[in-house]
Amino acid sequence: MKSLLTLAACLFLPSLPMIAQADTLTIVADHGGTSALPYYEALNLQPRAGVPVPRIEIPRLAAKPFNEADMLPVRSMHLSPGDVARRVIEAPRLPPFFLVGDDERSRTWLGQRALRLHELDAVGLVVNVASAEALASLRALVPGLWLSPVAGDDLAERLGLRHYPVLVTATGIEQ
Repeated sequence: MKSLLTLAACLFLPSLPMIAQADTLTIVADHGGTSALPYYEALNLQPRAGVPVPRIEIPRLAAKPFNEADMLPVRSMHLSPGDVARRVIEAPRLPPFFLVGDDERSRTWLGQRALRLHELDAVGLVVNVASAEALASLRALVPGLWLSPVAGDDLAERLGLRHYPVLVTATGIEQ
């Protein structure tokens, strides 16, 4: 109650100096019980006197940095080359992207749609590719477009896809 009156006085009488008061701790109930110390000791959070602290090994960084080739091969078990029926979706603000693989159908599709993919500034996800050389040859078909090796099974499940190549935009899925 004292604190409430002090707060009210400070709010309504700003010219009065604020008086700092600390309330004393009031224990409402103490039902006894046992100490929790054994539980904390079991966690071994603090070193005990005379007990050596075990050495923690910190993992060493790889001698060479990881690169894209370390992610290869990429295999999407639920996706394969094939026909995709055009359908409408509603995904506002979804940036355009496309799924392709390292196969003849995807290569032909990339060649035929390169201009449109550039106009859309679409990002390519290569869902089936075995090597860095194969990925480089796909990139050569559409210079200037971003192509990344990505396992696409989760994405395919979410979009209801079983086949590629396919273009996905905010308004539709089309081949």
